[in-house]
Amino acid sequence: MLLGLVSDTHGYLGDDACRALAACDRLLHAGDVGANVLEQLRALAPLTAVRGNTDTHGDAAALPEVAYCEAAGYHLALVHRLADAPSAGWDVLVYGHCHRRHADCEAGRLLINPGAAGRRGFHRERSVALLSLEPQAPPRCRFVILGPRSAAR
Repeated sequence: MLLGLVSDTHGYLGDDACRALAACDRLLHAGDVGANVLEQLRALAPLTAVRGNTDTHGDAAALPEVAYCEAAGYHLALVHRLADAPSAGWDVLVYGHCHRRHADCEAGRLLINPGAAGRRGFHRERSVALLSLEPQAPPRCRFVILGPRSAAR
């Protein structure tokens, strides 16, 4: 199963991000969604999303702070800020907020921040992540660099 991980769109989801996520079986958005992004993502694949600290208006304001889902036998948790992560109940944690992409293993669990896909913020490059989950196999995460934040149109 291929999951597309996206965060910190802040109301902007470029065609490049949509192309990168188009083959995904499911999408997870880790908050700071902004306007009109949820509809674009739902048109690509089933979506699970959480509210970020800037999601105070529109559809994104109604999203939960924490969401859970299961894929290929893995339990996933989704939050915006790492500080809000639940302590148990997940094998893979997806989060955003810091606009820095990385994947780390801690205590046998995988923590992934796909970076920021939007144009607002202090990041230099926009990115999303693709997470491949298969039963009885270790998760594989690949980052897709979408280009410079300033060049996004």
